[in-house]
Amino acid sequence: MVDEGARAEALRAGCLAGAGLDVFAAEPAVRPAVLGLEHLALPLHVGSASTATRHRMAMTAALNCVAVLEGPRPPDLVNPEAWRSG
Repeated sequence: MVDEGARAEALRAGCLAGAGLDVFAAEPAVRPAVLGLEHLALPLHVGSASTATRHRMAMTAALNCVAVLEGPRPPDLVNPEAWRSG
């Protein structure tokens, strides 16, 4: 969680040197307080938009699904404490 207003103020005051953001609290809206600030990049959530990256994302998801269906613990499990194999 990020306080978007506090981040905007930190950028405006020079307490934060810069920021690159591709996710916002109320997507697709961008908080007006950050628009026009220097040292702020808003790349529109396209950081993964290459063919190689999308292929890797799809393969990772597929391998995790296969692991769940076959029984072993998925390789990229986010919350391992919740996993019960068996």
